[in-house]
Amino acid sequence: MGYKIVKPDEVKDYYADSDVPGEFRRLTDALEAKQLAATLIRIPAHSDFEQGTGHSHKEIEEIYLITRGVLTMRFGDKVTKVKAPAAVKIDAETRRSHRNEGNELVEIWAISPKIDHDDSVFIKKFWPASPKARQKR
Repeated sequence: MGYKIVKPDEVKDYYADSDVPGEFRRLTDALEAKQLAATLIRIPAHSDFEQGTGHSHKEIEEIYLITRGVLTMRFGDKVTKVKAPAAVKIDAETRRSHRNEGNELVEIWAISPKIDHDDSVFIKKFWPASPKARQKR
């Protein structure tokens, strides 16, 4: 057909059966995408769903499209607030994390090249968990 339309709320929420606040919906398979990966991330107000952790990648850069709210992001040692609408490109090796310290839902669309293996590098203690943001549902 040449195209595919997917409603994100009909795709599995990987956080639904966990205590992590928010939603994490991988859309790549549902879209039958061959070259790009797309994930919708929703973070409720005052939530730190990464719980002080962070990550980087070995190979892939990411683009985050912040379409709603204000996202607090950390890149290496720099912390900055990004207000929607905004697009953020992050190099593969850049250590990163994010949280919602605001009063409204944050919605992020993470876009990257599709690869057939996990290239994430997990950082267990990247920054202190937010004392004002809940860590669990």
